[in-house]
Amino acid sequence: MTIADNSTESFLVLFLSPVKEFLEDESVSEILINGPKSVYVERHGKLEKVEAAFVSEQGLKAAAMNIAKSVGRILNDEHPILDARLPDGSRVHAVLPPLSRVGTIIAIRKFGRESLTIDKLLSFGSIDEKTERLIRALVLLSKNIIVSGATSTGKTSILNVLSSYIPDSHRVLVIEDASELQLQQSHVVSMEVRNADAHGKGEVTMRDLIRSALRLRPDRIVIGEIRGGEALDLIQALNTGHAGSMSTIHANSPTDALRRLETCALLAGIDIPLRALRDQVVSGVEAIIHVARLPDGTRKVSEVSEVLPLENGEYRLKPLVRWRTESIEPDGTVKGGFEKVSEPTFAELAKIYGIEL
Repeated sequence: MTIADNSTESFLVLFLSPVKEFLEDESVSEILINGPKSVYVERHGKLEKVEAAFVSEQGLKAAAMNIAKSVGRILNDEHPILDARLPDGSRVHAVLPPLSRVGTIIAIRKFGRESLTIDKLLSFGSIDEKTERLIRALVLLSKNIIVSGATSTGKTSILNVLSSYIPDSHRVLVIEDASELQLQQSHVVSMEVRNADAHGKGEVTMRDLIRSALRLRPDRIVIGEIRGGEALDLIQALNTGHAGSMSTIHANSPTDALRRLETCALLAGIDIPLRALRDQVVSGVEAIIHVARLPDGTRKVSEVSEVLPLENGEYRLKPLVRWRTESIEPDGTVKGGFEKVSEPTFAELAKIYGIEL
């Protein structure tokens, strides 16, 4: 069997037939298998336990190993962790015992058949019109943007929407750990990291690709997610004229996003004074778009902030718009709205360019 001969669903069903109905259910966004007898799924942002089970731990482990083999990855006792991208862009992460104490763990994050657009975000209430105009202006004015948020809050989806505003005339270099972004511009060059083979050779890291991208004449650089020392290379790129670049990072708040970026940069192992690093962070990153998942499972662009110069060596942000929760209904529905907090410093520049805020 080759992957090209099958859809991702049928490909997975071959190995994961006990969860077939959830693989085929478009309302299910994630499937979490915690050993052979415990399965959870996420629907509309909420997790629920389902009545599905595998016959045995041996069968589940074999299924995970077969999935890895089918996508050219290694999963065995020597390499007990799998992080793989499926043919349609869906992600599979697996962990084998004894690292896992409950049996083989598999997490499948399904890839939506339809791209998320700004119109859909507006219809979902994830964003409002004034916030949409603001983030559009950030991209059109070539501001360097970091999208932050916790796990499964929709960072990549927001990054996809942001990238849709990039002018078609721009040459865009896209760098990802595993390809998920769907840029629509005509001049897009996509690159993906490569893991080491069974002999520990052939690895190509995010840092390697960022350095390569700088020599490929990019108008903009889009990085799927910052996780480690590549943050330093990104910060250097942002401070050497690569305006309009963007990426995502895991963080609990916009300020935490800057601190996380700083921490990741320090993982590069280069001795740089903290004040100098922070100066470069605030010089390179111009805006933070923070996304959050609310208690009712809905996802919101919870805050858009400008990054200001340091004050006494500490980070400063200027919130422009934010989501404000007003109440939680008896059925768990979150009520609230988006509110304008302050005028952006680039308001006059936007006016000159004819960009509506």
